[in-house]
Amino acid sequence: METPQALELVARVLLLLAIGLLLKRVLLSLSPPFKRSGAPPFPRPRELPIIGNLHQLGALPQASLAALAAEHEAPLMLLRLGSVPALVVSSADAARAVFQRGNDRALSGRPALYAATRLSYGLQNISFAPPDGAFWRAARRACLSELLGAPRVRGFRFRGVREAEAAALVAAIADESSDGSAVNLSGMLVATTNRIVRRRFLGAFFVADYIPWLGWLDALRGLRKRLERNFHDLDAFYEKVIEEHIHKGTITFGSRSQLIKGILTDMFVAGTDTSSATVEWTMTEIVRHPDVLAKAQHEVRSVAGGRDTILESDLPRLHYLKLVIRESLRLHPPAPLLEPRETTEPCTVHGYVLPAKTRVLINAKATGTDPDAARFVPERHDGDGADLNGHKPWHDGFALVPFGLGRRSCPGVQFATAVVELLLAILLLRFDWRAPHGEVGDLEEENALTVHRKNPLVLVAERRRAVASDSQA
Repeated sequence: METPQALELVARVLLLLAIGLLLKRVLLSLSPPFKRSGAPPFPRPRELPIIGNLHQLGALPQASLAALAAEHEAPLMLLRLGSVPALVVSSADAARAVFQRGNDRALSGRPALYAATRLSYGLQNISFAPPDGAFWRAARRACLSELLGAPRVRGFRFRGVREAEAAALVAAIADESSDGSAVNLSGMLVATTNRIVRRRFLGAFFVADYIPWLGWLDALRGLRKRLERNFHDLDAFYEKVIEEHIHKGTITFGSRSQLIKGILTDMFVAGTDTSSATVEWTMTEIVRHPDVLAKAQHEVRSVAGGRDTILESDLPRLHYLKLVIRESLRLHPPAPLLEPRETTEPCTVHGYVLPAKTRVLINAKATGTDPDAARFVPERHDGDGADLNGHKPWHDGFALVPFGLGRRSCPGVQFATAVVELLLAILLLRFDWRAPHGEVGDLEEENALTVHRKNPLVLVAERRRAVASDSQA
């Protein structure tokens, strides 16, 4: 039988081992994760043991990181987020330096984040699949050819669906506002764009993503349980949709249907959530700026002539509306911290070696804004000579990057711009908009991977009366 003295000795040994392991982790967390190669290091804000700079992220990480970069005059800034080394990019010039020739491939990795891994069925999607595998290349190619490429997006079938959705939105707003009541436009945009997975944990903070050995805290906080509940809800929905198509004979995946579920999550999050957020923020800004609202409405109504609808064939003529959307994306990119990158191999930026497994965070909101360009002025983009859905012009200046950069840029740019332009055009055509009681709408943001307004956008919508006269204005 074990004596009390022996048990006490074992307990002391275990305690000493635990303390030793903890000290080892603390010392490792204090060691510099980057190597220099001749150039002076980028600024590194002071870290804390174990958590590094996590305490400096704040409730809105994009705002906290921008403020931290400004404080240290550091458009390129090195942080340690738990045990994860990270490079934060906060200006257009910095983005250009990071994505210099030869670095794009090394910067095309994705970290295996806990929630993203679960919701993508083990990284079986375009957003988070490893870039060096056959699956990512095949999935991206298939989505572009079958769903997201320009010919498919502009095809009659998909165009008809979008126009029908826009008409349904108009009918819902007209019904809701028939007695003069203000309408919750945010809620209606949710329904219109079918935002199934809004705030479905992709933007939640999981300790395991930054301090893996403390990942058990996520279970204590209830995050894992809530994630599993949402995952099973989504999975049941996907099964229902897939079974319906199998029954109709339109697909034959059978028991291998799970291979497309991760891509379905991509479609819902990237294809609908970001579009609704862009419409929501654009409507927020134009109601705050009546001169912009009047000019955009005049253009839309002139193009429509005496018609009470806008067709997708009208969209190329809406030049000013495109400038308005571009300015909205500059100030309110739907994903202000682009999906995080991770270096797949060492690469050099300004003579500084970033080792493999370095997290790279591109602050798209910071790259597009500065103190001299904080006002909402669509005209600043006039003369750019690029349509919204021309992908390359967004990257030439590295300031406007709402669709990402390089190999991991969003393949859904054609689809997203078609949805955003059509919905905004029909809203401006059919209704006159104002804030209730003359209030100026707030600009508070919620914290998520896709950033929406913290408070719903509630507006008064008055149905437009004079139709025939607009084309003669």
